[in-house]
Amino acid sequence: MIRKALVVPALLAALSGCVSLGPKVPDTLLALTPTAAPAAGSTTSGTFANALVVMEPSAEARLAVTRVPVQIDDANVAYLKKTMWVERPSRLFQRLLAETIRARGSRLVIENDPGAAGLHLSGRLLDMGYDARTMSAVVRYDAVKESGGRVETKRFESTVPVTEAEAKYVGPALNEAANAVAKQVADWVG
Repeated sequence: MIRKALVVPALLAALSGCVSLGPKVPDTLLALTPTAAPAAGSTTSGTFANALVVMEPSAEARLAVTRVPVQIDDANVAYLKKTMWVERPSRLFQRLLAETIRARGSRLVIENDPGAAGLHLSGRLLDMGYDARTMSAVVRYDAVKESGGRVETKRFESTVPVTEAEAKYVGPALNEAANAVAKQVADWVG
């Protein structure tokens, strides 16, 4: 009886070193929070023909992951230690764009419905990370506005100085830069 009582805890202790329920969670998870968002209870209506469809921007491989890129020089990229995005930066940026445009209350905004008529906003997220050369958070977005066969493109960018390459400084700076770009895009879309 005593032997059984000692064997079970010993086996459980041995197995605990072998079983992993997932990757280690980083110290910091970053998200984007809109500085302009619709008030609770606000409504917008319209038709699909007049709606604005905000698509998730494409992004190159260094931005298509949940790690926060650090541009060391023109050819070298590292990732910020112990820090990750809560989801892909392109998806976070799409939601931020949609919320910023919705806050204006002047148009119906739909996300990821390529079949809907109306104005489509798509593009490419070129940068959303820390630039070690300039010690700044950088968000750069090439927007594509398409409606009725007419296409227009424009590049938007915002940089925010960062004192140190740590999540507690880089995270808020990236949020500020992303909100500045989202506001510029919302002004452009109208």
